[in-house]
Amino acid sequence: MMRCLTLANFLKGNGARVTFICAELAGNMIEYVRSFGFEVIAVSGKFEYDAMRTVAILKEQECDLVIVDHYQIDEKWESVLKRKLSKLKLMVIDDLANRKHDCDLLLDQNYQENFESRYDALVPKQCEKLLGPSYLLLRPEFYKENRIRTNAQVGNILVFYGGSDPTGETVKALYALSQLVQGNVQVHVVVGLSNLKKDLIAKICKKSGFRYYEQINYLADLMRESDLSLGAGGVTMWERCYLGVPSIVTIVAENQLESTVAAAKYGAIWSLGWHEGVKERELVDIINRAMESPEKLRELSAKSTLLMQANRKHEIHPVVKAIMEVGNGD
Repeated sequence: MMRCLTLANFLKGNGARVTFICAELAGNMIEYVRSFGFEVIAVSGKFEYDAMRTVAILKEQECDLVIVDHYQIDEKWESVLKRKLSKLKLMVIDDLANRKHDCDLLLDQNYQENFESRYDALVPKQCEKLLGPSYLLLRPEFYKENRIRTNAQVGNILVFYGGSDPTGETVKALYALSQLVQGNVQVHVVVGLSNLKKDLIAKICKKSGFRYYEQINYLADLMRESDLSLGAGGVTMWERCYLGVPSIVTIVAENQLESTVAAAKYGAIWSLGWHEGVKERELVDIINRAMESPEKLRELSAKSTLLMQANRKHEIHPVVKAIMEVGNGD
């Protein structure tokens, strides 16, 4: 949802009218999206009827392009839209490369060892592929000047495992940090509105003297001031890399696996692996090692910044540029 919001704001800033179609699932962020001034059409019901329902909505909205970001949707669903709406352009956001798509544009902003070729057999030949970190959808606040990390000691630690953190990594990290952190280290803990354990997390933070933040819009500022970060893979991992934040990463979803492994191999992050194998004692050990290894943290910062070098501030974001061109029939 956050990457879609980022893209929607870019498109809106370039004169596009943007409408969201969202399912009314538990923990949905429909009202949060509306708070940004976007129209949201909420849908419910059986998934097999979703394509035709979407066609009806798109006809009513008179849309030129639909952007699909959904791991259960593939070429079968997309082809219904293409058949029923012959002039419609379709863009897919994906990072699994595990199914075929019927689309005009495909975005996968992740770095992987084979990122330039992994969709060759999965999309039509005429599909324009936007692949790799140079297409990363960063919010505008990330394009401020980056901090140069020269600290000999860790003074600020950021904990953020995504808006919902369904596997409970935040709680594990806080129990580990409470064993290690002294008064000269400040811990900043961020959760989203959809985090079902946010009350427990707030309670732990209060007891341990950690700072608690809920659904904030200045995460980039906290990242920029951090000497060490604990978080999941995915988009926020790339945000931390862009800002050069030394990062300890836990893989919490299948779509994070390949990119996290590749980033760790490159030397841009520390990876703890799949979340089920990450216990409190592993977190205690690696946090302790990180706090005692300032040179390693500087190395991680330099490597992550180098990896993201291609993604610098643009007059118009390359994803938006591609969308506008395909929308004009170019």
